[in-house]
Amino acid sequence: MSENNYEHRNPKQQVRRRKKRRIRKLPFVILALILLLIIAIAFTISSYRAGLDVAKEHKQAPKLHKFNGVSKNDGKATVLILGSDREDGGVSRTDSIMIAQYDFLHKDMKIVSVMRDIYADIPGYNRYKINTAYSLGGPELLRQTLKENLGIEPEYYATLDFKGFEAMIDELSPQGVPINVEKDMSAKIGVSLKKGEHRLNGKELLGYARFRHDEEGDFGRVRRQQQVMNALKQELVQPSSVFKLPKLAGIMRGYVATDMPDSAIYQTGMSFIVRGDKNIKTLSVPAKGTYENVTTSDGGSALGIDKEANKKKIQQFLNEE
Repeated sequence: MSENNYEHRNPKQQVRRRKKRRIRKLPFVILALILLLIIAIAFTISSYRAGLDVAKEHKQAPKLHKFNGVSKNDGKATVLILGSDREDGGVSRTDSIMIAQYDFLHKDMKIVSVMRDIYADIPGYNRYKINTAYSLGGPELLRQTLKENLGIEPEYYATLDFKGFEAMIDELSPQGVPINVEKDMSAKIGVSLKKGEHRLNGKELLGYARFRHDEEGDFGRVRRQQQVMNALKQELVQPSSVFKLPKLAGIMRGYVATDMPDSAIYQTGMSFIVRGDKNIKTLSVPAKGTYENVTTSDGGSALGIDKEANKKKIQQFLNEE
């Protein structure tokens, strides 16, 4: 009886031979996996350093601030995100205030946009527009102000200056981010935008998000900021974005002041990309029907809010599944 016929009639012998072949191949498989891991680590480090090189062109390291955020260990990361600018006198101010919450279990991203014209009680000071808290005491005083007036308690903070925003957008989407520009815009935004569908670079996208010189004022700007966030989400969920994360993290370190660890940033970013094409849920504060136009102590205009009504709206929004 031939060997082939014997093996055909003896399945146990065939199984033993297959096992031996797999055992012989195992070292090569392990070696290949190790090599892939080394390549992945080398790529990550190289890309991160390339991002740091881009950030070095900023020439001014971001200043870290005191921030007493408390972790709730509830499977969610909550970050106070501030778009910062400097006036000619060097006074730091915040142009946008957002609270981003990412739920790792449900892979849900929610953003609360806080209008800077809210007339707020600032701990230790008089009543001012809410963004004044940042000028008076940085992210920590703004955290206290948000807790006092809106019941929001972010765990981390991140301040991003305008140059950093532009650099990260240009890295994430070199061809520009698709945006439907709703009208011609140019007043006090540093760029001139025409109505219609366009791919905007970092500077143009920043100008679009900052525009407020129309009948909508701050309400329109907040709406456009949310539109920009959803457009960026579309860019981030592209498969190629996974390879851009290390470099983006490096760029962030030169332009973003944050107390969020690199590991948490990368974990959140990867989870966000894996979640796929899910919408970002947004809420604008003050909510409709919970505010009125008021005159400030210095004769300016602001938004007087119903604190309890807005606190309830915010908690419902952040806790709903």
